[in-house]
Amino acid sequence: MKTSALALEELSHSVLAVPPLARMADGSLAEAANRSLAAHLEAGGMRILLYGGNANLYHQPVSEFEAMLDLLERITGPETRVIPSIGPDYGKMHDQALMLRRSACRTAMVLPMQGVTSPEGVVEGVRRVSDRAAMPLTLYLKGEGVVRAADVQALVASGHIWCIKYAVVRPDPLQDPLLRDLLDRIGGERIVSGMGERPVLDHVGRTGLVSFTTGSGCLAPRTCLALLRALQSGQHDLAAGLHQRFMPLENLRESISLIRVLHDAVSWSGLADMGPQLPLLSSTPESARAAVTAQARVLLDQDRAPAAVSESA
Repeated sequence: MKTSALALEELSHSVLAVPPLARMADGSLAEAANRSLAAHLEAGGMRILLYGGNANLYHQPVSEFEAMLDLLERITGPETRVIPSIGPDYGKMHDQALMLRRSACRTAMVLPMQGVTSPEGVVEGVRRVSDRAAMPLTLYLKGEGVVRAADVQALVASGHIWCIKYAVVRPDPLQDPLLRDLLDRIGGERIVSGMGERPVLDHVGRTGLVSFTTGSGCLAPRTCLALLRALQSGQHDLAAGLHQRFMPLENLRESISLIRVLHDAVSWSGLADMGPQLPLLSSTPESARAAVTAQARVLLDQDRAPAAVSESA
């Protein structure tokens, strides 16, 4: 695990992989499988691993959090930045903050809380938890009205926020007043597109966000990183071809469950056994297994091919 002070340029060097978290049959953490997946991501060039929604940390007990932090430190290399997630409720974040402070992590992402919040309350919560953990936080913006752009600007200026995972869905990603307000206030160098591959041709290629998060890229990290590099260098035709490789699995994830399908896709591809899903989620429906397995294996095989990232699909 990379333990040096955070540097903003890290965000432009890597896609932020958002992997599932492997568990044993009894629900405990599976070190060998998590190590295998992390090694696959690192071998593919990923240098930021963000454990959040795809890891189903919404339902992780606080009593397991510190053990997970220790595990993630053991299984990752010295150049890999690990970002765990906390929350989504304030009570959980409050208890996790001191565990973060004792860990080797340098930031953590605040999972989005649905309802029972106010913009002023979110700002105060971020400040308190950041101070308690003694580190800046990564803010996950998933909807309108959670927090104002001016508040985000103030939290960045005060050192309470390092970066923003932006995931407000729009019919047209190029028509987004909230994102435009954020860009005007803090620039794109600390805003990451947070919805997987679907909007990245617009978010990174045209709007100027620094990078993006990926779930399907856990199967195809080399291809995913090549997509980022193509967007950064203005190779739009290459980027469009690489982007299309991810859409069949992304379509399945969006039609069934983003978290559940990715968890099982990693297992069914043969890459690493992620084990059972932690309640309150469940496995992907058996009726979708053949389709998910087929698309996961195609993506993995393409990534392993010698010409995986040098030509468009």
